[in-house]
Amino acid sequence: MVYHIDIDNNSYRVTEIRQVIQETPNIKTLYFNDELSAKASPGQFLMIWIPGVDEIPMSLSTIGPAPSASITVKKVGEATEALHNLNPGDMIGVRGPYGKGFTLHKGRVMIVAGGSGMSPLHPLLMRLLKIGSEVTLILGAKSKENLLFLDNLLEVSIDNFEFVPVTEDGSYGSKGLASEAAGERMEDAQFDMVYACGPEMMMFEVYKLSRMHSIPIEICLERYMRCGMGICGSCGIGKYRVCRDGPVFSTSELVEIEDEFGKYRLSPSGRKVNVE
Repeated sequence: MVYHIDIDNNSYRVTEIRQVIQETPNIKTLYFNDELSAKASPGQFLMIWIPGVDEIPMSLSTIGPAPSASITVKKVGEATEALHNLNPGDMIGVRGPYGKGFTLHKGRVMIVAGGSGMSPLHPLLMRLLKIGSEVTLILGAKSKENLLFLDNLLEVSIDNFEFVPVTEDGSYGSKGLASEAAGERMEDAQFDMVYACGPEMMMFEVYKLSRMHSIPIEICLERYMRCGMGICGSCGIGKYRVCRDGPVFSTSELVEIEDEFGKYRLSPSGRKVNVE
């Protein structure tokens, strides 16, 4: 059941959680119906309002078929813990979708995902496979139990898809880091495009590898956001605002923010802090 306050994507739509799935020990996916969310582009995000708690940005982890959509939530603080405590039938507020998403490239592409970074890359993967792209997906996590969407990805059995799981402890797939596996694949094959999302230091390493091998890249960045519309400036990086100019950035844009990308971010108080 959805109660539309306004069809404008800047206004809240109040929608009912219809399904909750425990993906990993600290990550859940919440499914709901929302027509605008179901028309989003992979990589775009929503501002999610948890009544009485807070409003936070969340990437869309499934988009469609209309009116279905979902967000995949890692428990890291008060607001995300509140989302983890929701059950089917509970209500949330949704506005958006916002930002610039990924471009779809029909060719040989690599997707590099780390941890919960697989969330915005999941709808991208589905779209790329649908248009016939040849996709190599490298999914990294600390251990097997932290590999997001593992069961679903193992069910994808088509000729144009290669799945490369990587774990730091060696409990599943190759032992090591997603960025290391990406570097090995770039040495072995020529890719037309690389997409990445995950811990920022991982993305920075993949970015450097893509530059070394002269492969264009698109990276989905995460920054602290208050408004989601480019007004408050809390998500600034260089001359860009992640909510309005991103969250997906291309090679040429990443070159312009190398002084901050992989190094600094703004804290909620507006101070520059080191990226961990």
